[in-house]
Amino acid sequence: MVADCLSPLPRHLAIIMDGNGRWAQGRGMGRLVGHNAGAESVREIVEACRELGIAALTLYAFSEENWLRPRAEVRALMALLKRFLQKERALMLKQGIRLNAIGELTRLPNGTLEVLKKVMEDTREGSAMTLTLALSYGGRQEIVRAARMLAAKTLSGIIEPANITEELMASHMYTAGLPEPDLLIRTSGELRISNFLLWQSAYTEFYFTPTPWPAFRKPELMEALRDFAARERRFGKTGEQVEKVSN
Repeated sequence: MVADCLSPLPRHLAIIMDGNGRWAQGRGMGRLVGHNAGAESVREIVEACRELGIAALTLYAFSEENWLRPRAEVRALMALLKRFLQKERALMLKQGIRLNAIGELTRLPNGTLEVLKKVMEDTREGSAMTLTLALSYGGRQEIVRAARMLAAKTLSGIIEPANITEELMASHMYTAGLPEPDLLIRTSGELRISNFLLWQSAYTEFYFTPTPWPAFRKPELMEALRDFAARERRFGKTGEQVEKVSN
């Protein structure tokens, strides 16, 4: 049972996993060592969220801008992703975790994309938690994509421009069907969201930590969740209104 100090928990937790390369370089090691260590953090955080009962976890694994990194590093990251998915498939099935992915997935190497699709298909019945990997993802690009889809529907007469609502827009985002993130964590001391879930984060709580992602494990997660639980989320209302509803 979750301790009272962690209540309420976020239904949807999003994480910008930052600092792998700097963590490794600070120890005199190559950046790939940091990425491998970061994969261990992914495993521990996924298991902790599943144990706590968090319904949705979204990880910013590879941004649209990350394609600009050195080719050797990009190839290594794609190979690491492929190995990670192959290794964690059994655990996801055992724990009822449904794998999801958002972004321009067609840009992924064929071998990595095939494994990703297979694990997504194999875990589609998982109902305990949805694990979403943001891959080749950009928030602005996602909004443009949704706008283009709606524009095409208006031109074809399927919908009227006046009937475009926030709800309709949200239904055309990659994250359709998921709750909006309640909490977004960014590691490694950077104080920005770097084009991640821009539409979805209108009322998201932010938590920034100097801890680099390879060092971010269950104790650091619990600290972030305690901080979140202590906040008052008003959504434009007054504190008195929120207290009245909660009582």
